[in-house]
Amino acid sequence: MKGVLEEVHEWLSDGNKVALARVVEVVGSGVRPAGAAIAVTGGAVIGSASGGCVEGALVEEARAALADDGRPRLRTFGCSDDEAFDVGLTCGGVVRVLIESFEPGEKMTWLEQLLSMVGSGRGAALVEVIEGPEGLLGWKGVVPAEATAPSPPGPSVAEVIDLPAPGGEVPAQLVQDALLDLAAERSAAHPYLLSHEGEEVDVTVFVDTFPAPPEMVIVGAASFTAALSAQAKLLGYRVLVCDARPVFASAARFPQADEVVAEWPDRYLDKVGAHLGPRDAVCILTHDPKFDMPAITSVLRTKAGYIGVMGSRRTQEDRKRRLREAGVSEADLERLHGPIGLDLGASSPEETAVSIVGEIIAQRNGRSGGALAASSRPIHPVATAVPFATRHG
Repeated sequence: MKGVLEEVHEWLSDGNKVALARVVEVVGSGVRPAGAAIAVTGGAVIGSASGGCVEGALVEEARAALADDGRPRLRTFGCSDDEAFDVGLTCGGVVRVLIESFEPGEKMTWLEQLLSMVGSGRGAALVEVIEGPEGLLGWKGVVPAEATAPSPPGPSVAEVIDLPAPGGEVPAQLVQDALLDLAAERSAAHPYLLSHEGEEVDVTVFVDTFPAPPEMVIVGAASFTAALSAQAKLLGYRVLVCDARPVFASAARFPQADEVVAEWPDRYLDKVGAHLGPRDAVCILTHDPKFDMPAITSVLRTKAGYIGVMGSRRTQEDRKRRLREAGVSEADLERLHGPIGLDLGASSPEETAVSIVGEIIAQRNGRSGGALAASSRPIHPVATAVPFATRHG
């Protein structure tokens, strides 16, 4: 979505009218999650909102928005939707899509704020009224990740709050919900009962989240490091490379890395470890006990979600023996992925990098990393959201 919004900003700056289609809800199995987007201007298209299932229909809807006033409108696609059956989702899910257009020169403070925050590596959430009275429809605000959360909400999300006019401050309840969604790395719609012009009205607000990028610390300026850096960047990681040998730890050798540091790995991990969390990964590729043993001991004191260590099975067993002797618990040893990566038969640095990031993805999603054909589990995450029309009942 970030890349799509950057292109939207560029197209608008060049004087083009732009239509934007965003998935705001997925029920059942969907190829793309809520927040996926397509942007259209003239004959140009960027992004993907359904993985191909209804892309053609969405592009036509976006072009229609370019031709009219482009006011926000919701469209539903899926096999359960009679009107959209012919272009329904072959994966069996239902998606709702918000489509709107923007004029060049239109004041879009929200877009400038969002791109500035995301571009600097900060997390943020874009909130927008997607269902409600005409005067509120399309209102947008940006909630930065560092915003102060108000008091926890009550038992029901349908709180009576005061929604400001467009351009005003984001209401406290929206800040709370946006921060919760941002922390969970999900984009979602929320219903509210709002006080507007003396009346209580139902609205639906979509929270589109842009979490700060996770970090991958790669220990060792090895032959595999450049390939792993490139793969990690494709997945949106901020990549940090550390090696104790200055002659190898140079930015020129690893142009994809965000930071290259010449320092003993354990000392470096002691410095950065405090902010490593479940979304972050540490890959130790040194394959040398004098570097990797202290590094492993250090990283086990962090909350990093993935810790992978390169080396043969024999090396791994010897390493674990040494760690046990050093007092490392069995629970901590279970956190180590070694030999690192999935069993793909990888040999080249590029293949090995794919194997490593594949294991990271599998762990993050609670999957085994085996062949889909051998699994009976759903291919895509199954959303169980209640359709908008019945949420306020």
